[in-house]
Amino acid sequence: MEALKGIRILDMTHVQAGPTCSQLLAWMGADVIKFEPPQGDATRGQLRDVPNADSLYFTMLNCNKRSITVNMKSAEGKAVFVDLIKQCDIVMENFGPGVLDRLGFTWEKIHQINPRIVMGSIKGFGSTGPYAEFKAYENVAQAMGGAMSTTGVPEGAPFVTGAQIGDSGTGLHLAIGLLGALHQAQRTGLGQYVEVAMMDGVMNLCRVKFRDHQRLTHGGLSEYSVPTEKGMPYTPRAGNDSGGGQLGNAIHCKPHGPNDYIYIVVQEAVWTALAQCIGPAVGRTDLATDAKFATIGERRKNQNEMWALITQFAANYTKREFMAILNPLDVPCGPIMSTEDLATDEHIRGREMYVELDHPQRGKWWNVGMPIKLSASPAKIARSPLLGEHTDEVLTQVLGYDAAKVAALKSAGAFSAPPKKAV
Repeated sequence: MEALKGIRILDMTHVQAGPTCSQLLAWMGADVIKFEPPQGDATRGQLRDVPNADSLYFTMLNCNKRSITVNMKSAEGKAVFVDLIKQCDIVMENFGPGVLDRLGFTWEKIHQINPRIVMGSIKGFGSTGPYAEFKAYENVAQAMGGAMSTTGVPEGAPFVTGAQIGDSGTGLHLAIGLLGALHQAQRTGLGQYVEVAMMDGVMNLCRVKFRDHQRLTHGGLSEYSVPTEKGMPYTPRAGNDSGGGQLGNAIHCKPHGPNDYIYIVVQEAVWTALAQCIGPAVGRTDLATDAKFATIGERRKNQNEMWALITQFAANYTKREFMAILNPLDVPCGPIMSTEDLATDEHIRGREMYVELDHPQRGKWWNVGMPIKLSASPAKIARSPLLGEHTDEVLTQVLGYDAAKVAALKSAGAFSAPPKKAV
């Protein structure tokens, strides 16, 4: 049995944050009805690589869902929406501030229609506070949530991270909130409103930087390779420093291409074995006993010299060869893996984290798989829906409309965009 079998979700979200959440819930067995305007989710046509086919941006975020198109600007479309609200356990939206309210569906109204329903909302900055009316995108959330100011090197510009922590990260936070609220609704009979702000989600993912922000009031941060001191008012950017109790960094390997790096963490317990391994090769037979590196405290003070010696050793090996040397020494390490590396990796394929699907418009394509592995209910990944593909199915199977009612609603424009007015 699928973990969320029997749970129905009306998914009004679009682009990335909301669809990330609803796709994960769909992969766990929820019946996710993607509720789209007649023109469809904007990402169906964004960054399109196959003419007249849904883009990868859309297909990779909307697997295992059913699509229904509804014109919410028509009275008939709003009536269909109300009927669906009555049949769903969760409704999700990530419209701009006030959009759903202006359509006449505040949370209070939705709660009145179905007291058991849980409503999930993603906002850039939440529904309260001075920033509530601002618009947000992925990189704006990274900028304002603390990620960018702590990513990169001190002398350079702040960087965004390739991981979509503003969008997909917020979707993960929402999934947790929805499941918690759903559990409570099943016990009490009453749903609630669940809100996740992108800025808040990014800030939560940056919590170790706020740890360091407070530590700076008492002294410098010895694990940082860049200068820090007591009273420093902000957590600095520190390149590839581990940012934890153990020293870590990215080391360049041959043939010295853009992704020919391995990340190494030098734990206290492995230093002697590591030093004995690399020392003779770099002309430092005394490395394991050198007082400058004997303790973690001393290695922190002299870490730039330590990293230089390890990099000198690594110059003779590829990242995979160096990994093969380090693993028997129990040194935590991993090659920097490019998208090409991951797309062809045996481990990734074995864990079904890169799966091939077929699509009627674009043919064969690949999607990132389900990262949450449930032993009794493994995910079965199906393709994303075509625009409005399941409109009739949802109307008849979920709402119980007969053919005459469906035909009448179609004639009234409940599922299509109104004709453009003549100029």
